[in-house]
Amino acid sequence: MSQSTNQPAERSVPTSADVARLAGVSRATVSYVLNNTSSVRISEPTRRRVREAAEELGYVPHAAARSLRAGHTRMVLLPAVTFPVGPLHHQFFKELQWALRRLDYTVVQYGSLGLDGDEAVRAWAELRPVAVVSLGEVGLTPSGVAMLKRSGARAVITLAPRRVEGAHSLVMDQSAVGGCAVTHLVQRGRRSIGVVMPREPGMELFAEPRIEGARRVAAATGARIEPLPLSYDVESATALARGWRRRGLDAVYAYNDDYAMLLMRALQDEGIGIPDETAVMGADDLLLGRLLRPRLSTVHIDMVTGRLLAELVDRVVRDPAEAPELRDLMGARAVHRDSS
Repeated sequence: MSQSTNQPAERSVPTSADVARLAGVSRATVSYVLNNTSSVRISEPTRRRVREAAEELGYVPHAAARSLRAGHTRMVLLPAVTFPVGPLHHQFFKELQWALRRLDYTVVQYGSLGLDGDEAVRAWAELRPVAVVSLGEVGLTPSGVAMLKRSGARAVITLAPRRVEGAHSLVMDQSAVGGCAVTHLVQRGRRSIGVVMPREPGMELFAEPRIEGARRVAAATGARIEPLPLSYDVESATALARGWRRRGLDAVYAYNDDYAMLLMRALQDEGIGIPDETAVMGADDLLLGRLLRPRLSTVHIDMVTGRLLAELVDRVVRDPAEAPELRDLMGARAVHRDSS
């Protein structure tokens, strides 16, 4: 007994040849129009006819095939970070992605959890990106940069604190944030200053340079610095606050506003006066910090715009030899409020 064949046949995937037949043009013209090729003059009515045919057929260009023809993709790979980042970095990367999209790049965030070093780089290289912009969580090496370039990446850009041979290293000096915070506290008469070191994995990428900046300022002014490991939870903050007076600290730079608000609440619950007994300083200048009582002193961070970085990516992709390296991508200034 034969099976019924009433099921509809699967529709074939439309091709550029189908679009060309429907629009009455050549396949080359379809390619020029749908790839926004500006070097070939095509009349606006023809462009409109090709786009309408593609929309009617549901045709989508094959990215892999287009990449083979061009020799590279238009993909910019952003390795996804696995540690919590603040609102400033969220806004920065959102702006970067929008700006890259306007420059006709496809932005792909790649989850590298469980991968590190050259192992992560090999996974990135398999996607054949034209550019990689790394925050620095995965440690790039000169051999990793070379591997990416052999696979077709024209731009490898890292925002890590350290330079990597072969990559365009855009320095975001996190030490300036810690130095700015401690300078402010010293100027307010504080001499024994705790510096919060987040326990969350990956945060050392920012925390270690910040405490180094704090130590430099302390060494020049005679102040004392004490690292304070702290997890971002109420229990950890409560435990730290309960032993606070034994430490003899008269101020704390709490890494950023989130940790500062967490610790300040715990200190207040223990009856520790702010700022009379302990001055508290955060960083990032979040709106919520202005609504607290006492209002939170902080470090305001001015970061380079995502648009500027997107334009640099585009310049490096077009001509890797001529694109300059940027430094001083962020500025830091103290904002004095009630908590210090």
